[in-house]
Amino acid sequence: MTQRESGVEQAARVLPLRLRSGVMSLPEDRRSQIEELRLRVGLPMAAVLPEGERALAGPPVTQQELEQLLELASRASVHAVLDQLSRGYLTVQGGHRVGLCGTVALEDGAVRTIRKLSSAAVRVARQFPGAAEEVLPSLLEGGRLESALILAPPGLGKTTLLRDLVRAVSAGEGAPPRRVGVADERGEIAALFDGVPQLDVGPRTDVMEGCPKAWGLMTLLRGMNPQVLAVDEITAPEDVAALVSAAGCGVTLLATAHGAGREDLSRRKLYRGLLEEGVFRRLVRIHREAGRRIYEVEVLE
Repeated sequence: MTQRESGVEQAARVLPLRLRSGVMSLPEDRRSQIEELRLRVGLPMAAVLPEGERALAGPPVTQQELEQLLELASRASVHAVLDQLSRGYLTVQGGHRVGLCGTVALEDGAVRTIRKLSSAAVRVARQFPGAAEEVLPSLLEGGRLESALILAPPGLGKTTLLRDLVRAVSAGEGAPPRRVGVADERGEIAALFDGVPQLDVGPRTDVMEGCPKAWGLMTLLRGMNPQVLAVDEITAPEDVAALVSAAGCGVTLLATAHGAGREDLSRRKLYRGLLEEGVFRRLVRIHREAGRRIYEVEVLE
């Protein structure tokens, strides 16, 4: 990305020329607000903005244009990205994500690829350095980083905060630097591209991407000697089991989960186990007030 090129401009590189021109023709202040670009066959391209999804001017998107998008996103090597494609998305340079829908092709019962594309979503990756500044001091106890669970409903910036905490901890902001291992199943924390994180996760961070979270956590623990392990969106019993095992090895944990508050954790069996095991010592709740994110940190006994 050039010094003057914005995230939206960089993400738009994967679009066919007609669609890219449509994005670039928007006023700069409006273009800078785009969170996602949505392409659906037979409908005009749309942009997801802070106030919601809005259709952009122009003819309907064609299936040929979606195929061109895939060619551009894969750098004309679709076969080289089949593993990612089988999960329904590609991570492109800059950490931007291209989600794809269409007809799934199976091989021996497993998803092989997606054909006859019907829609795509280009998610613009944005980083907010400093997001952790407000929270990090509350996660320290006598200079030691305590394990923390970030809790919020979808869309309130759990991953953004987790990423910046990883960066700050790895860089040694506010406390001695630590080695961090990141189990990045969906490629949304570091967004590796040709082995290089496209989003800043700090100088002492090792990333295992595209793997099941539990496997990634245990592999990092065994092979990379981390002092801190980070994982996004705890969703399965095996994730919980891996976190409990890692906590028993003396590793500090940083993780996220969907929920509105501690009551949600207590009601849901999956998360209740984490509370009962005492895996986390801090709960970071994110909510929105007057259009801005508010972070509240609670000490867990």
